[in-house]
Amino acid sequence: MSGSTSARFDPEIHAPVRLRVCGALAEVKSVEFASLRDLLGVADSVLSKHLARLEAQGYVFIDKQSWGGHLRTWVGLTDQGRRAFDGHIAALRQIAGL
Repeated sequence: MSGSTSARFDPEIHAPVRLRVCGALAEVKSVEFASLRDLLGVADSVLSKHLARLEAQGYVFIDKQSWGGHLRTWVGLTDQGRRAFDGHIAALRQIAGL
């Protein structure tokens, strides 16, 4: 997180699964849907629902690609999503007095 990030609590990110999604995606450029699902320990439908909310806000991108005849879905944070996540974490740090 950069020092110039402005703190802004974001209720779209704050939901526990969405917060964990953003935290996981903040560490990588993108990740395959199945790997993210397994990391978070949630069902496909749960992850899909939360990704749809984040995508509607412009916070994540979803890229479907065919590899070896199999459809693979990759997910990553957009630049806007990274800024929103950084701002949300900064707001949480302020709330916690850190």
